[in-house]
Amino acid sequence: MFKVVPIVVFLFIFISINEISTNETMKNITSGFLKVLDDCKHELNLSENVLADMYHFWKADHALLHRDTGCAIVCMSKKLNLLDTSGKLHHGNAQEFAVNHGAASDMASKLVSVVHECEQKHDAEEDPCLRALEIAKCFREVMHEMNWAPRMDIIISEVLTEI
Repeated sequence: MFKVVPIVVFLFIFISINEISTNETMKNITSGFLKVLDDCKHELNLSENVLADMYHFWKADHALLHRDTGCAIVCMSKKLNLLDTSGKLHHGNAQEFAVNHGAASDMASKLVSVVHECEQKHDAEEDPCLRALEIAKCFREVMHEMNWAPRMDIIISEVLTEI
C-alpha cells in the first residue's frame, strides 16, 4: 500500500499542475481575444449587455442570449484574423494565436478542433452573429467539461489594467 501512495501523490500533483497550466493558458488566450473588444464595441455600437456577457462568459450558469454578443465575437475574431473568407475559423491562424498566447501545440490543436466541432453543430444557422453565439456557448461547455475554463474575474481585471 505504501508503494501506491507516492504514485497517487505524483498523479495528483501532475494533474493539478497540468490544470493550473491549462487554466493559465486559457486565461492568456481569453485576455488576448478581449483586447480588441473595445474597438468592436465602438464600431458596432454595442450595448452594455455585451460587456456583461463577456465578463460572465466563463460562468457555466450564465446564459448567453444577446445576439450582439455573437456580433462582438465575430468582430473580435475578424480583427484577430481568426476567420477565413467564409466566416469560419481559420485553423492555421487560430492555432498560431493559441500558441502565441502560451498554448502548447497539442493544446492549440485541441482548441481548434473543439471550435471546429462546434461550428459543424451550428452550421445551419444563417445569421453569423447567432451562429457565433451558439459556437461560443458550445465551446464554453466543452472547456468546462475538460476543466480548461479560466476564472473570468482575473482575466477582466488584467485586461482593464492594461487599458
